[in-house]
Amino acid sequence: MTRTSQDYIQLEHNYGAHNYHPLPAVLKKGKGVFLWDVEGKKYYDFLSAYSAVNQGHCHPKIIKALRKQAKRLTLTSRAFYNDALGKFEKYITEMLHYDKVLPMNTGAEGVETALKLCRKWAYDKKKIPENKAVIVVCQENFHGRTITIISMSTDPTSFKGYGPFTPGFKVIPYSNLKELENTLKDPNVAGFLVEPLQGEAGVYVPDDGYLKAAFDLCKKNNVLFIADEVQSGLGRTGKMLACDHEGVRPDILILGKALSGGVMPVSAVLADDDIMLCIKPGEHGSTFGGNPLACKVAIAALKVLKDERLAENAERLGKIFRNEMKKLEKEHDMVELVRGKGLLNAIVIKPKNGKTAWDVCMALKENGLLAKPTHDHIIRFAPPLVISEEQLMEAVEIIHETLKNFK
Repeated sequence: MTRTSQDYIQLEHNYGAHNYHPLPAVLKKGKGVFLWDVEGKKYYDFLSAYSAVNQGHCHPKIIKALRKQAKRLTLTSRAFYNDALGKFEKYITEMLHYDKVLPMNTGAEGVETALKLCRKWAYDKKKIPENKAVIVVCQENFHGRTITIISMSTDPTSFKGYGPFTPGFKVIPYSNLKELENTLKDPNVAGFLVEPLQGEAGVYVPDDGYLKAAFDLCKKNNVLFIADEVQSGLGRTGKMLACDHEGVRPDILILGKALSGGVMPVSAVLADDDIMLCIKPGEHGSTFGGNPLACKVAIAALKVLKDERLAENAERLGKIFRNEMKKLEKEHDMVELVRGKGLLNAIVIKPKNGKTAWDVCMALKENGLLAKPTHDHIIRFAPPLVISEEQLMEAVEIIHETLKNFK
């Protein structure tokens, strides 16, 4: 029996939780920058699984590492040592210049780990009174969907109906140094958790110099600067880390998504000994965190980023892409604004005749390009970093033609 796209969509509707509203493309195959649906239609992928597939779909070097290790050993738990974890830890800490790494699985787990680490440091090292530590976060943040993480969210879609919430967070405006400076005067502030570029909020880029100034304020007040680079890191914005644009080395760095090239869930939290060793044996962990399969995949994924100079490609092509998108502001009255960094970009859509960003994405899909709206009026464009200039320009043409003919 041959199933159609609608058959698969109906299966999910009947048997799966209704916690997502996907674009109606049922995907079967991926390679590089392309995806194919079950009917065989080919698309440019301009979401990259929310930047998890920076290295392109099914990168042969990452898949080779996966297959080789999967035949030998996949999981031991951390009850024992394994021959892959130490190699991964050495590779990533030397690559990113930290003393230690704590491996986890998902981005949300990485954020939760960083929050626990920050609080433990606050009580052990800063000597904040027990249960009084405050972590400062920004409006419109997106760090995941656990109860603790949504406790700091300002998006009702994330938090409405899920209380009571975890205390200990102070929310301030993003890219507002005055508010941060005033907030850090509280001696109970332990950390400042920030996205160097707010992806889920709609690709908001902070003011030039904001990250460096915020980092300096944290140092002045003995507060940990915690960077959530789950989406913005690993080449996406034109540097290995988005913080690198301003020469900022976070006290705690959170990575995920592209750390495995989209092959499996792998995340990591990096910090120096003074912070990381505050957590003692038995105080935090994960059955799958640091498993041999994940370690080998992550090393391969990091090597691909480095060897293929994907950050440099993102920097170069990102400028070309934004220049092309800015032409849309003049040519199409639905496009209000273009913003981004590297190959993480967005256009702000002005609703017209009842048509929204969702309708534009549906039209793009029909023309062979997959993107997804965020917050109803913003379309995020984030192709795999392996994209060539020729492929980028083909995709640009699809976007231009779609908007030109949009009704």
